[in-house]
Amino acid sequence: MRETFFADLLSQIADRGRALFPGSRRVPLLGHQPDIRDLCHALLSRRGEASGVALADQILNIWSQSDSEHKRRFLLDLVTDFGPSIPQFEIAVAAWKEQPSEIALRAVHAAAEPRRQELIRRLNLAPGGTRRLVSMRDEIFAHHKAHPELDVLDADFVHLFSSWFNRGFLVLRRIDWSTSANILEKIIRYEAVHAIDDWTELRRRIEPEDRRLFAFFHPQMTDEPLIFVEVALTRDMPDSIAPLLAPDRQAISAAEADTAVFYSISNCQDGLRGVSFGNFLIKQVVEDLRRELPNLRTFVTLSPAPGFAKWLDRQPSATPAWLTPADTDALKSLREGGGIHNDQERARLATTLDGAAAQYFLLEKNDHQKPIDPVARFHLGNGARLERLNPFGDTSANGIRQSYGLMVNYLYDLKSIEENHEAFAEAGDVAASSTVRGKLRPAAAERKDNKKVVA
Repeated sequence: MRETFFADLLSQIADRGRALFPGSRRVPLLGHQPDIRDLCHALLSRRGEASGVALADQILNIWSQSDSEHKRRFLLDLVTDFGPSIPQFEIAVAAWKEQPSEIALRAVHAAAEPRRQELIRRLNLAPGGTRRLVSMRDEIFAHHKAHPELDVLDADFVHLFSSWFNRGFLVLRRIDWSTSANILEKIIRYEAVHAIDDWTELRRRIEPEDRRLFAFFHPQMTDEPLIFVEVALTRDMPDSIAPLLAPDRQAISAAEADTAVFYSISNCQDGLRGVSFGNFLIKQVVEDLRRELPNLRTFVTLSPAPGFAKWLDRQPSATPAWLTPADTDALKSLREGGGIHNDQERARLATTLDGAAAQYFLLEKNDHQKPIDPVARFHLGNGARLERLNPFGDTSANGIRQSYGLMVNYLYDLKSIEENHEAFAEAGDVAASSTVRGKLRPAAAERKDNKKVVA
């Protein structure tokens, strides 16, 4: 109710501003339109609140009605025409050199800030401004490859969004079958890990007593989930996804469960890429579930390994001792949909996948000395422990394609989350169970050297 009132208030301010500022009338869909760059300069030069809101609304209206080419040109104009004022910056630096002080340093900082940051702040005053600016950043991604100079504009958006979408502003809501159809439809559309095919499947994931779905919302985007997590309440730690999603599974009462399984986490707004709040989501959901269900003892994920198959496919060229020709043939058969021929082949391939996965998660690093797997970086960065490797945990076509069916359990042990997080953030140390560490083959284990893996 408060968010609706605030949105209505902004709309009224914009309407009053249009009356005060004739050039800010709503932009028609057809016909002559004012130059959007001139309007942006006008917006930065004005001090009146009402006329500023109206101008911001008009600029964003023009933007939304523009085709991709006009949007591209405008984004490039923001880079070239709305950067910092170099003369003001030089004056501020000279003043600081002449008499260094906190005040002079603040003047340098203010002069160094690109004018487009203040422009974005003022555009945010428009009704629905936050939502529309998030969409504007989507357009940067569409043109970035051809125009890497847009990096500086993207950095401005990330800088501002990181403040606007601070955890203190986010609202955690449980999504259930009584949630509005508009939001439920978006949950179906945004699910990025295990596709939801229809409303019946969505209902199976949120209505039973042993299922939960939580999402973060922003007060300016009350009907747009930012990120959501799906939770299964179980009696133990699962090693495969199929039983959790089976249409004919038997639900249990929440009181019977001792384990909360986070089996799908989906970011919903591409325009917020790089703005991290998923770690807050997991920790908040753990706290809420502990209060609601004190019988829960274990908090664990059942996670995909999206880069594992691509990494493993590159390994034969390096001829690792543990990847035999028979293994290579079996992997090729899996890739091509041939499946596994017998229990003996399945057991042998599971052993191979275990050893390869241990190396992949524990030893393979990116340029920042963090695991190359993005899901691993997320959970280990949150303080989770790599608890168990599950060959053939996801035998769907997508699971085979991205990881040869491998899934992973990350354990959120509340007693060691902070310690694990600090060790990972400071030194890239991977918290892993002794079971996972024991999967490393001798040849790979020799590579440990100074790459620390903690229990």
